[in-house]
Amino acid sequence: MDVINGIISVLTPELLLYSFAGCVLGTLVGVLPGLGPAATMAILLPITMNLQNPTGAIIMLAGLYYGAAYGGSTTSILTNIPGEVSSIPTCFDGFPMTKQGRAGEALWIAAVGSFIAGTIGTIVLSIVGPGFAKVALSFGPPEYFGLLFFSLTAIIGLSGDSVIKGLAVGILGMILATIGADPVSGTMRFSFGLVSLTRGLDLIPVAVGLFGIGEILVSSEAGMRKIYEGTLGKMMPRGNELKKGLGACIRGTALGLPLGMLPGMTPPVASFMAYDLEKRISKYPEKFGTGVIEGVAGPEAANNANAQAGFIPLMAFGIPTGPSAALILAALMIYGLQPGPMLFVTNKEFAWTVIGSMYVGNVMLLILNLPLVGLWARISTIPYKYLAPVILAVCVVAAYSSRNTMFDVWVAVGAGVIGYFMKKSQWPVGPVILGFILGPMIEVALDQSLNMGGPMILFSRPISAALLLLAVIVVLSAIFLRRRVPREVLTEDS
Repeated sequence: MDVINGIISVLTPELLLYSFAGCVLGTLVGVLPGLGPAATMAILLPITMNLQNPTGAIIMLAGLYYGAAYGGSTTSILTNIPGEVSSIPTCFDGFPMTKQGRAGEALWIAAVGSFIAGTIGTIVLSIVGPGFAKVALSFGPPEYFGLLFFSLTAIIGLSGDSVIKGLAVGILGMILATIGADPVSGTMRFSFGLVSLTRGLDLIPVAVGLFGIGEILVSSEAGMRKIYEGTLGKMMPRGNELKKGLGACIRGTALGLPLGMLPGMTPPVASFMAYDLEKRISKYPEKFGTGVIEGVAGPEAANNANAQAGFIPLMAFGIPTGPSAALILAALMIYGLQPGPMLFVTNKEFAWTVIGSMYVGNVMLLILNLPLVGLWARISTIPYKYLAPVILAVCVVAAYSSRNTMFDVWVAVGAGVIGYFMKKSQWPVGPVILGFILGPMIEVALDQSLNMGGPMILFSRPISAALLLLAVIVVLSAIFLRRRVPREVLTEDS
């Protein structure tokens, strides 16, 4: 009944507009190479702060997140240019289908597979999310420390091809978060006598710099994209092709959902594993890479199921499974909507309205992705040299508007330069923002836990001890799973 009330709540002109805006922006982000959902969220984050409706703001950001998973397939299929890292496997068979005059079939199965996966993922969130929250109601500081420590396992999945690098930059993010007043004692730290640093570094300019400006500097070196001039062919696969495509959608969904609940098991990993699964179980694995419909349907479904499942640990426990989820977590905190155990209790209407918007959003995305394929393809061919200055200007405005000070603009510029060199030298950027967000929370929970009973309280209470043990298990499992993914995808941020 709660989910029905949530759907009814979102069926108002204002919330429908927010959902539609998020879906359109997400699809556009997915279509445009070089501009990911995390960078766009970082740019939009300060804008959402000025909105009078926090529910609408979160609905828009959520729509952008899972909408980007839809849009990334378009350029992969039409031009062999993945709009998102998670859409790289779609290129393998999607572009050959285009060269065979079957682009319409590939785009149709990608859109429908994404809809199936997104809807099933939302159903799972509706069923599992509140149950997780009820279990977590008994959490105290030790349990929260265990939970936050467990969330740090996301660094493993964001570390690229070197876990050591990921841990290093994750710690760097936590160190940057300590600048300013101590959250417990109020003691000033690392301000170096500068008045501007006494307030600490703000999340928005750091995120805008690392993700937005950093991406712009890297992407501006890529040059122009080719224009696709072919025909799309028929839109809907039929007969045996339709049956094989839908079967791959179900398998991709079944694989992407559980992976999405694990911190660090991001959509790119899920899509590659889905492609590997389809090839392994196929009766004609040698045809993969020549235009097999399962090679498009499986990865796209896994990608979207994984993105949707990421809302389960985010809303029920406050655990972000990747950079985009971390920015949604930041938006929730900005509005004073603490995700985790109490979200489905103290903000019940908000939680179910957001979930309801996901059902509506998936329908919107299906409608958008089928008839507007040609439009997205044309937009994706705009030379980046025209797009980059506009995006850069938005980044500067976003950084300034966070606290209305030029200091934050220089922080964003500095973070952007650092992000540029990190990406060029293949140092992962995601763990920095994750460490920056979680660092202060871990510090407070640890301080409170130690005051309650010393270090052993973390291991004497069942939930905190179980979470610490689970963190070790997840790290070992993630390392094992990562070995089945091509190294090149691990060098990218989701």
